Formats: sequence, C-alpha cells, structure tokens
Amino acid sequence: MIHSRIVPLLACLFASATLHAADKPVKVFILAGQSNMEGKARNNLLDYQATNATTKALFAHLRKDDNWAVRDDVFIKFLERKGPLTVGYGSPGCTGVELEFGHAMGNHFEEPVILVKAAWGGHSLFKLFRSPSAAFPAAAVLDKELAQAQDRVKKNNEKNKKNDPLPTMDDIKKDYGSSYRNMMKEVKDVLDNHATLFPALKGRPLEVAGFVWFQGFNDIFGAENEYASNMKHFINDVRKDLNAPKLPFVIGALGQNGSKPATGGMLIVREAQMAMNDVPEFKANVKAFRADLLVDKAAEEMFPNWQKNAEWSHTGSDRPYHYYGSAIWFNRIGKAMGDAMLDLLKPAK
Repeated sequence: MIHSRIVPLLACLFASATLHAADKPVKVFILAGQSNMEGKARNNLLDYQATNATTKALFAHLRKDDNWAVRDDVFIKFLERKGPLTVGYGSPGCTGVELEFGHAMGNHFEEPVILVKAAWGGHSLFKLFRSPSAAFPAAAVLDKELAQAQDRVKKNNEKNKKNDPLPTMDDIKKDYGSSYRNMMKEVKDVLDNHATLFPALKGRPLEVAGFVWFQGFNDIFGAENEYASNMKHFINDVRKDLNAPKLPFVIGALGQNGSKPATGGMLIVREAQMAMNDVPEFKANVKAFRADLLVDKAAEEMFPNWQKNAEWSHTGSDRPYHYYGSAIWFNRIGKAMGDAMLDLLKPAK
C-alpha cells in the first residue's frame, strides 16, 4: 500500500514528467527529390505481399490487426495530402520510402515526428532543384536553351497560324531553382501551420532534425558532370535557408541499374552522390548509400518478360527507372535511409 503522503508527490512527479515531454520539440524530417521520392510501389502490390505467405514477414512490422498500421506519433504532409503515416503517401495509388523511414523515426523518438515530403517527377538538380549558390549555368548554356525555346514557338506559330510571343531570357531563367523554392515553401508551410495541419501537435515546438534526398535520374542525360558541384551547393543552401548548419543529410544514391554495373551518366551521378561522404565539411553529417545494392532480384529477373508473366503484379508494378515499382525495394531503401539518419543523429564521441 502506498503511503497517503506519497500519492500527491507521485502525482506531481508524473505531471512534471508529462509537461517536460510535451515541451520536447517535434522532430521534422524533410524528404525531397523526384519521382522515386514520390514513391512508385503500387498499394495493391503491398497489400498482396503483406498477406502472402512467402513475403508477409517482410511487412509484419508495418501492420497491426491484419491492416496497415496508422501511426499516431508520425505525421506526414505530401503536397496537398496530410495525416498520420500509413500506406498511400506516394504517387496516386502508391507508397514510397516514407513508410519505412517514418516508422524508423517514430520507433526511435519519444517525441512525435513530422515528415514533409516535397517531390516532383522529372525534376533535375541541374535546373528545377538548382539551389541559389549554384547560380545560373554558363551564358552559352542559357543562350542555347533560349534559342531552342524560341525555335519551338516559331515552328508552332507557323504550323498553327498563331502569333504567340517568343520566350525571353527572363522566361528561361525563371524555371531555374523553382522546385527548390517550392520545396522551401512546403517546409515553411508546415513550420508555420503545423497546429492547423496536425491538431494533435498544437502548442508543441518544432525542430528540423534531418533531410533525405532521393533524386538524380534526370541529371544523367547531359548534366551528370555538374552534379557533384550542384549537390554541394544544394546541401549548403538547404542548411543556410533552414538555419541548421550541420543538419543531418542522407542521400539515396542512384540505383536503377540494380544488379548490373552502372555505366555512363548513371555511374557519374551515383559516384557524385557517393562522393559527398568524402567532402571534409560533410564528415559525420552527410551520409550517402547505394540503392542498387538493395535490389529486389525477384522483380529484376521477372521484368524482361513481365507482360507474359501472370505473377508480375505480385512482384513489381513499374519500370526499371522506378525501381520496378517494387514494394520490397522501396522499403529496403526507406529502411536504409532511416538507418543512415539515425547513425548521423548519434551523439558525437
């Protein structure tokens, strides 16, 4: 039996601990990139593999009572969508790396977690995600782009008997960095309005705790040699704009080559991403890993004859450039992102 004088003391201690926990900042993680950060594993594929005897064990930790778990401690905003983390926060009808990553963060932190996902298919680091300190490309590059744009409009005017105005250099320049700016708007929206977006977090302070980058495919077609420079600028600018000089930064390096050796632009971009591990000022606060080493070999082996294989819809759901839409591959990448982030968040020795 607890002594009567101890009961008020325990109540005070419990209330104090509860208030202290509520004062801890909500951890905010930014997930950015192009279509593969959007997420391309079809939800019906996840549903099948999560209940199929041969694969269900891979998904068991993401399930509860024979359904997909809905986290009450991890929240996500992906452009116009928001809510507690569960499946379906990828491209329409799809799920991405946010599922495993979010579960990893939610399991690790006592504090709630917010994921801010800003991803748009086909957006390169060279142009749309280009960050401020990278400035504009060389004048010759811009001049060539302007000439090509004007030529397209001229031909369209002649073909359709129209008189549309020709693009100007200002028109060309305005697209550079537009996705970077939109990404920052998404982050600001959450930081400013999290109580409205997620009422359960009303009154809680926020802390931007980490950044995850999954992008690169569109840069392999002519912009590969500039990727390393643009990546350094991007990391530094993100940290500057978020006022977080050592913000942990995880990079999922290109891996659409799967089990085959990467070549050409893909190899150059992947190596540029991996090289961020060796930049002196990024030591212990940036971590890149290779996505190709996590390949879903079953989907890879089946894809060449996918149209003739009735089992394809139970194995993959997209093309190689979208990691076969493999739920297993996307989950492996998301878990690797979580592991890398937690490694960066460890206290320095």
